[in-house]
Amino acid sequence: MRVVLAGTGSAVGKTTISTGIMKALSKEQRVQPFKVGPDYIDPTYHTMATGHISRNLDSFFMSDGQIREAFERGLKISNSKMGVIEGVRGLYEGISPIEDVGNTASIAKALNAPVILILNSRSLVKSAAAVVIGFKTLDPTIRIEGVILNLVKNRKHYLKTREAVEKLADTPVIGGIPRDDAISVEQRHLGLVPAVERESIMRNIEDWGRVMEENIDLDALITIMKGAGKLPEGREPLFQKENKKKVKIGIARDEVFTFYYQDNLEAFEANHADLVYFSPLHDEEVPDVDGIYIGGGYPEVFGRELEANQSMRRTMKKFHQDERPIYAECGGLMYLTRSINQHQMCDVFGYNSHMTKKPQALSYVIARAAHDNIIIPEGETFHGHEFHYSKLELEGHKPNFAFEILRGKGVTDSRDGLMSKNTLASYVHTHVAACPSFASRLVKSAATDY
Repeated sequence: MRVVLAGTGSAVGKTTISTGIMKALSKEQRVQPFKVGPDYIDPTYHTMATGHISRNLDSFFMSDGQIREAFERGLKISNSKMGVIEGVRGLYEGISPIEDVGNTASIAKALNAPVILILNSRSLVKSAAAVVIGFKTLDPTIRIEGVILNLVKNRKHYLKTREAVEKLADTPVIGGIPRDDAISVEQRHLGLVPAVERESIMRNIEDWGRVMEENIDLDALITIMKGAGKLPEGREPLFQKENKKKVKIGIARDEVFTFYYQDNLEAFEANHADLVYFSPLHDEEVPDVDGIYIGGGYPEVFGRELEANQSMRRTMKKFHQDERPIYAECGGLMYLTRSINQHQMCDVFGYNSHMTKKPQALSYVIARAAHDNIIIPEGETFHGHEFHYSKLELEGHKPNFAFEILRGKGVTDSRDGLMSKNTLASYVHTHVAACPSFASRLVKSAATDY
């Protein structure tokens, strides 16, 4: 069973409705959640709603075969038969104005999954039918099998709009969500506020689930999911499995560093790495590990506290000086600089970093390795994404960059990936499907005797 919950555009209520549906279905079913696109934040809500780690599906990172492999792996690991996929932006919004790479439609096609279209119905009645007709006729191979009307004024509005959509667009309306500020979500510069920062978020998710139970025909939704049919043929591996020597990889994970793709972590384990989670915020020192991975997050929010943990910063720099491998992305990169907004950090790279009011980069990225490094050989390309509101002040000695940025911005002048000894830090986030050597090379580097 599977379904894609897609929007007609951004800000139509996809995350609250999707998370609420996941929560409601989880009362009687094991639900495996997925998110279309590179987002880290929406999946934290899915995970809390279902009790199963949400996974990303992205056609810029993955081939169709990898999308199907990632979907099936997710269901198998959580022992679920029901996959619920939240889309990204509008159903057809991707990199190209005419092609499907990076959009929700590409995931629906790769999985041959039915689509439920979420529509902002404010001030719409007959026009809602026109919107649904347009979405169905633009690409008839997309199986739009139901509609959810969001921001319904009252029951009369709902019944009239439902009649219009069902009779004129020949598509069943399976629910209408009333206008209610109580089911809105707080925003932040990277999107939704991460669930780990909100002690009250579980109560919110409970409320969303209750609203969906009351206003959506879940039996009709399950019937649509059961009619999805078999997945298309063709699978491709998500990552390389090359290492047999046991190593320990430290994963910096706490309130500060939260942005990790589950497939990346599992790729380490598939290459015989034991994952050791630690907190740069709370722990006194780097654990006894062979390599370190520092993901993205919000180090600027915790600048004062990270600065105060001098013993952690000192042991992190020593780990670098001992030429042990460290890989860091975005927020992790900032943590390895000299300072963030004048708060002292690890000084692995002797540059200051600071936040800006406007985003410095928001793009899918194609990068080519200018030098051999701990995640990819020289000359090979990989895909990733960048989204940050920070800059590095590159005064002093010239940086040694690992990557040429073929699409995107990077740190500066279409370059990214600061290298020093066996440390690599980049603004680019990548997924192991888009860089198959990511885990195997990092584990191999950690397995080397220094």
